[in-house]
Amino acid sequence: MPVESVEALSDALLAVGALAVDVADAYAGTPRERAQFVEWGQSAMPVWEFVKVSALFREADGIATKVASALSVAGLDSMHGFEISRVEDRDWVRATQGQFEPMRISRRLWVVPTWHLPPDPDAVNLIIDPGLAFGSGTHPTTQLCLAWLDANLRGGEAVLDYGCGSGILAVAAMKLGAACARGVDIDPVALITARHNAVQNQVTILFETAERGVENSFDIVLANILASPLQLLAPLLARATRGGGRIALSGILEQQQVEVINSYREWFNMGDAQHSEGWVLLHGIRHRD
Repeated sequence: MPVESVEALSDALLAVGALAVDVADAYAGTPRERAQFVEWGQSAMPVWEFVKVSALFREADGIATKVASALSVAGLDSMHGFEISRVEDRDWVRATQGQFEPMRISRRLWVVPTWHLPPDPDAVNLIIDPGLAFGSGTHPTTQLCLAWLDANLRGGEAVLDYGCGSGILAVAAMKLGAACARGVDIDPVALITARHNAVQNQVTILFETAERGVENSFDIVLANILASPLQLLAPLLARATRGGGRIALSGILEQQQVEVINSYREWFNMGDAQHSEGWVLLHGIRHRD
């Protein structure tokens, strides 16, 4: 299907009773697949050549008629190819849990869902359940940040996790020996999740909304967000980092790293980027005033 028809068809499918609509690259899983990453301030319209639109309906007669009607409303030929298949009922909780296994981040650091026993009880185990907030440990940017923390946190530092999501980085900092940690996010659901994860891991962390600002300075500042907001936040995150302190930034695609580095050079001596699956982690040491 041409990409310009996606929005109209999605709206039409929802109007005729679809419970949900999903849009994906028609070439997903092939060499022609094109990954898309949309940042704040950018258009959410996909730029794939062709797209596949999937809609979920309650099981009932008339689905074919409803889809044909939606195609017509969207200005598409009612004979435009579509297929109907039944989604079998299953234990969706168990099916979802089956996708997440304990994950080794470094020699001593693991991320373990609550329904698994730690493979290494003597390791530093982060007990994190996948949920509504970003940060289950499966994404390359989260893994880069966790590995960086393990390699660079010496113990006794004050740590700020800006854009904390699930709170996994702040939790890791405390379990690796930080003296204190603070998490900041704009999403109230993320803050609820982060506080829950802190309790699960038996660590004390202050999680607050970004609206309160950041008045204190920290030995280590972490921000795993996206390139555009990281550039906008550079002055704030620089003020939050003590002279001689360290910053680690991720959520950055390889082709975006130069722009982000340039946004932070005024305040930091930036080190070499660390790479994983097309993403990078940038780190630096704050200039002393």
